[in-house]
Amino acid sequence: MSDIGVVGAGIVGLATAYAARARGATVTVYERGVPGNGQSGGDSRIFRHAHADPRLVALAVEAKEGWRAWEAELGTELLVCDGVVVLGPAAGDRLGVLEDAGIDARLVDDATDWLPILAPRAAPSAVGSSGAAAGPDAISGLVDPGGGVIRTRAAVAALARSLGEAIVADEVLAVRLLPSGRVEVRAGGVTVEHDRVVVCAGRGTPDLARGAGLDIAVRESVHVRLTFALRDGPAPRLACVLDTEAGAYGDPLPGNAHYAIGIGDTDQPGLAAEAERTVEYVARRFPGLEPEPVGVRHCWVTELPWGHDGIGVWEAGGASFVAGNNLFKHAPALGAALAADTLRVDLRPTAQFGAGPSRGAPRR
Repeated sequence: MSDIGVVGAGIVGLATAYAARARGATVTVYERGVPGNGQSGGDSRIFRHAHADPRLVALAVEAKEGWRAWEAELGTELLVCDGVVVLGPAAGDRLGVLEDAGIDARLVDDATDWLPILAPRAAPSAVGSSGAAAGPDAISGLVDPGGGVIRTRAAVAALARSLGEAIVADEVLAVRLLPSGRVEVRAGGVTVEHDRVVVCAGRGTPDLARGAGLDIAVRESVHVRLTFALRDGPAPRLACVLDTEAGAYGDPLPGNAHYAIGIGDTDQPGLAAEAERTVEYVARRFPGLEPEPVGVRHCWVTELPWGHDGIGVWEAGGASFVAGNNLFKHAPALGAALAADTLRVDLRPTAQFGAGPSRGAPRR
């Protein structure tokens, strides 16, 4: 029986531990804070098939199967597929990638059918994807009907509850490769050897990787997303949105009475200005939302050099170090891959998995 240590109880760490235990391994998860309260924090995340890299589309397909399996195993709703709307210049490019992967996606003349809280753009002479003249209130875009919103708090809580006492409240200070081939973890109150260690520590991963002789280049920034109430109360259906022109995204919170919006990433001194810019964007683009935010979420962003959706796994002996951005949606597939003795998806940094647009691309 294998003994695996996992550093970090965000969604990827929890998914890895859950998958490893299902394979018969003994698992210890080290978490210095509250599980899922770092880069995995908040009430919702977008699940989308639409990516620039076809490999990410394939990973999303696998991950969706994993989300459905988790729902059955954990007994709770985790993924609500009310669609994802992609607006702006990337919509057409994403369609080709999705069609090649066999995903049910299509261009629509009026995206407000999927997301009525959107403000229309006046385009009285525009011709929509069907070839018919689009009305003045039309917003064309790409719709991914199989996408939707992840119930993040429910996912973290269910996985953490399943893992139970395997989650240890302690901070890992160092990960070291031993001559025996095992991996040593030094935390605040323990020194433990494991057969394998998987580090999913967010912005703490590069520091721990240096102890194993690895250099992981990550661009750190901060992000703010604001929550707004719907003017007309809860909606029966609310799609998520990616506005590739504005570099913005939005997704509904549980109950469909509130909608979260985020724009770009910034540095720490720029958070207040970024929040103001988000409020201005919502007032202009989402008349179906109340103008004043009722909630806020600040978080760190760790982006790899090859793209905003980039994912990488660095390996040294029995230690694996995971880095990247926008990982939540892929967690079931990533966890299964990381729990295996050998990666079945090429996530080595040389593969530049998830290569695509960088700064200015929508998050989630």
